Formats: sequence, structure tokens, C-alpha cells
Amino acid sequence: YMATYEDLEFDQGSDISVSIECTDTDGSAKDLTNHAVTAQMKRTYRSTDSADIQAFTCSVDSPLTAGKITLSLTNTQSGALRKGRWVYDVEVQHADSSSNVLRERILEGQITVSPEVTTI
Repeated sequence: YMATYEDLEFDQGSDISVSIECTDTDGSAKDLTNHAVTAQMKRTYRSTDSADIQAFTCSVDSPLTAGKITLSLTNTQSGALRKGRWVYDVEVQHADSSSNVLRERILEGQITVSPEVTTI
């Protein structure tokens, strides 16, 4: 199963909220009970400088069986982003019945950050 690809656009200095609806292969809502979500954006795939890496606040929305995830950044976090093109991905993980941690990339793409003018 390959991740869905989607490009996003963010306004620097704005509160950001991205809603994701996860589905199983049969099209039904994915049950995210006992799942953890992580997501990051980076200037390039190989970025290691902390100024070029931003983690999203990730939450699984209630009810957990509805398959809905929200990613967010505060206006302070987005205000610190450099304008231009970034890459991102979203991963979901859970433990199977044998306690093996399974990780799946569900979404990836590029983010274009447009510069903020008003800073007062």
C-alpha cells in the first residue's frame, strides 16, 4: 500500500490545520484505535538543521473508529518557517498482536510556504 501524494500551501504566520481522512482498502473508515500519528516537514529530504525541520502536532479525532486525523501548527511555528518549498510526510503506527510495531506512511508531498508581510 503506497502513501497518497498531495501538495499543500501554507501562509507563513497563520494557524495551520490539515484534516486527513484515512480509509481501508475497501473504502471504509480506518479504525485508528491504539494508533499513533507522527508528521514532519523538512526543507529537503536530507535536512538535519533544526531550522529546516518542523514537526506537526498530530491528533486522532474522536471517535477513533472514524479514521480522521488532524495535523496542526501554531502561527508562531508557521511564522518561523522559511518561505519556499518543503517536503512532508505523515506516518501511522501501531503494535500488532505479537507486539511488533508496524509503521505506515499514509500521506506525503510538498508544501509551499508563502511569505508573511504583516508581522505586527
